[in-house]
Formats: sequence, structure tokens, C-alpha cells
Amino acid sequence: MIKTRFAPSPTGVLHVGGARTALFCWLYTKKMHGKFVLRIEDTDLERSTPESVQAILDGMAWLGLDYDEGPFYQTQRFERYHDIIDQLIAQGDAYYCECSKQRLDTLRERQMAAKQKPRYDGCCRDLGLRPDSAKPMVVRFRNPQAGVVSFNDHVKGPIAVNNAELDDLIIKRSDGSPTYNLSVVVDDMDMDITHVLRGDDHVNNTPRQINILRALKVPIPEYAHVPMILGDDGKRLSKRHGAVGVMEYFDAGYLPQALLNYLVRLGWSHGDQELFTLPEMIDNFSLDALNRSPSSFNTEKLNWVNQQYLMSLPLTDVVTLVRQRLDRLEIDYDQNRDLATVVDLYRQRVATVNELVDSIGYCFQEFENYDEKAASKVLQASALEPLRRAQALLAALESWDAVSIHGVIETITEELEVGMGKVGQPLRVAVTGGSFSPPIDQTIELLGKQRSIARIQRAIDHISTNSAS
Repeated sequence: MIKTRFAPSPTGVLHVGGARTALFCWLYTKKMHGKFVLRIEDTDLERSTPESVQAILDGMAWLGLDYDEGPFYQTQRFERYHDIIDQLIAQGDAYYCECSKQRLDTLRERQMAAKQKPRYDGCCRDLGLRPDSAKPMVVRFRNPQAGVVSFNDHVKGPIAVNNAELDDLIIKRSDGSPTYNLSVVVDDMDMDITHVLRGDDHVNNTPRQINILRALKVPIPEYAHVPMILGDDGKRLSKRHGAVGVMEYFDAGYLPQALLNYLVRLGWSHGDQELFTLPEMIDNFSLDALNRSPSSFNTEKLNWVNQQYLMSLPLTDVVTLVRQRLDRLEIDYDQNRDLATVVDLYRQRVATVNELVDSIGYCFQEFENYDEKAASKVLQASALEPLRRAQALLAALESWDAVSIHGVIETITEELEVGMGKVGQPLRVAVTGGSFSPPIDQTIELLGKQRSIARIQRAIDHISTNSAS
């Protein structure tokens, strides 16, 4: 059975690079009808926190990346790691080392001065040392000194490394804690992992881990090392490029389906298709179609994808998201109001749920200030007469609907012999506070008669005051 794992370290949020790796693992597992394991690699006791663990779990849950086994925590498996270390020592594949930090630093400096690759020189390899409580000692893996480690990476292709280039890495620190390369190997072995998909920053660890697996005489997984995600400036994605934590995108009003769709296209493609349902992703996904080159994160493209989902989702789903956002912002809105009509008018004009809520906020609460740019351009003395006529005619309307409101606006344009924009734009800024809204007749209908007329009066007062000063 195919078995993959996602193994983040809980030293921060679940970032988009990790989420993409988890997605690739999840898709491959679903396609192959296998099992997906979540493993928390929390052996960095100084940096790992419960908050980071929860952030990972929250991010996975929001994205819908369900796992079949786990979460497993490495800190709960130390006894198992120590048993394997003892096994490797007993069978001659590991040994104790008493080299001091000072000796290792001196060795490193000497090698670098000679333009040699810094590596452990095997000083304690054949001394047969035993643990000594009086001396700090580590345990090193006895790496083969001859031969080649080779594997076929699903992304990078064939990789071969001479064992002579690999030194005897530490598998147990002087404080007794196991190192990353040892614990990962034991976990993959015990959990029957068949395919390891991870970032290509781990590719140098793979030959070392394969040698440990061979020493333990267990099957070697298949590997796929995925290139990193870059910012649009070609540098490694970081905070300076904007949000990088998955839940930041939740807070910003993105849809999980859209983020998954965007992430799957960062490093994988299926023809020219841009938008995928989850079943389509699963059916078409393959490891060998993963890109070898790094991908660049483009927020504009993500916004476009998110907008497509906002437009295609069932309206009731979008309304639910809008209600949740209004509640989080503690914006009081009428539960009986026809919110669906408002949402449907705006969802084709925005990229995120947050933008949608910001755009319709004027329907539920008074805005404090006009948009500065819109007001300075539109709320001029020339707008006074159109606004006054609109206020009078709208107040006299018996039927409050878009058709009747449109008739009022047309009447004013004919009487004043001006274009539609000379009436519509001042009205838009007057009733919404800005220059962005659906057709003005529909906007005024949604806002309601009393509120519309009051806001037109406010705009008239604003222009009059500014003109007088």
C-alpha cells in the first residue's frame, strides 16, 4: 500500500510551502488509494511550541487535508529512537565519539583553509569507546566509506553520491537526544512510509538516511524533492512578500478551495488547465509531472483564482462566509435582510470575502469619511444641483425599485443636459462613501429610501461647507 507523510516542525505557522508539500502528499495518496500520515517533528525543544502545533492542525483542517494516521509526535518516541541507536551500536554501524567542540572547530577551520569540504575525519571511528559519564559523548553513524548511494528522485531524476563524500553524522547528541536524520529514518521505517515528498532543502540528507535504512535492513522509500517557492522578486518566499502562513489567508478572506487550487499549480501542471475541482486534482496528479524549477508566488494570480471561486460557489455558501465575517467584525446587520442580493451584486467585483464585506459595509453602518480621492474629484460644487434634484425626486418616489430609480436619474440628466456620470457618480459617492459599487440604481434600491435620502443630504452639506470655506 502507498503511504506518504507530512512532517512539519512546530516552530512557527504552517506556511504555504509546507501546505503545498502536504497537498502533494495528500493528492498522491488519494489517487493511489493509500494512507496519509501527519507527523509532528517536535524534537527542537527550544523552538517547538504548543501554539505552533495548533497552528499546523488548524491550517490542515481549514484546507481540508485530512490524514489517515496521526498526528504522531517525535517527542513521544524517544525510547524507540534510543533502542534503534543501541541496535546500530551493537551491530557495529554506530560508535561513540568524544571529540570536543574545540577539536571539531579547529578541524573545520583547517579544512576550509585548505579549500576542502568540512567533514568529520573519523577520529573516534575505530577506538571502540564506551559511554563515559565523566565525558560528554555523542553517537555517530558509521557511514560506508566505499561505494555509491543512488536513488531515482521523482522530481530531480537519478541522483548518485559517493560514500566517500559523506562523513559519519551524529545520530545522538551529548545530551542524549536523537538527531533529525535518525528520528526521521526510524519514523519512516516504523510507519511503513513508501513515498517521501518533501522540500528539496532535504535532498542532501537523503543519501545519509538511505545508508541508515540499509544498515537497518528495511525497504527504501521512493523520494520526490520539490523545489522551493520564491517570491515574485526571485528570492525565497518570506514575510516581506506578504502573508506566508496558511491561516493568514483565512484571515484575509481567501477560500480554502482557491488556495489549494493555486498551490497545486505552483509546481505541477496538467496541460493549460488553471482551475481544478478536488476530484480533478486527484485524478490528474502524478509525481513525475512535478516541476523541477522553483515556482514564483504571485498574489495577483491567487486573487484571480479566488475571484473565480467566489463567482462559482453556491450563493448560499458565499452568504454564509459574509455573515461569519460580519459577525467577527461585530457589524450589526439585519438577519432578515436580503443579504444574498447584496452579495450576488458584489461578488463578481472583488477578489476576497474581506473585500466583499468591506464593499458592502455601507449597507449596514454609516461610513465615517468619504474616500478622499473620490470625494475630491466628484463632490464638487457642480454636483450640488444633480444631488438636490435627485434627493427631491427620490423622496417623491412611491415605488422604490431599481427601474424607478433609474428613471429618476435619466430625468435629471435630460433636465440638466449632462451625461449619466455627472449624476450617477455624485450619487454613488454620496450613498456609499466611495466610487465603487454595482449600478447606482441597484445600489440605491438596496440601501433603502430613508438611508439614501439622508446620505444625499450629508453629501450636499459636505459640498456646501467646503464651498463656503
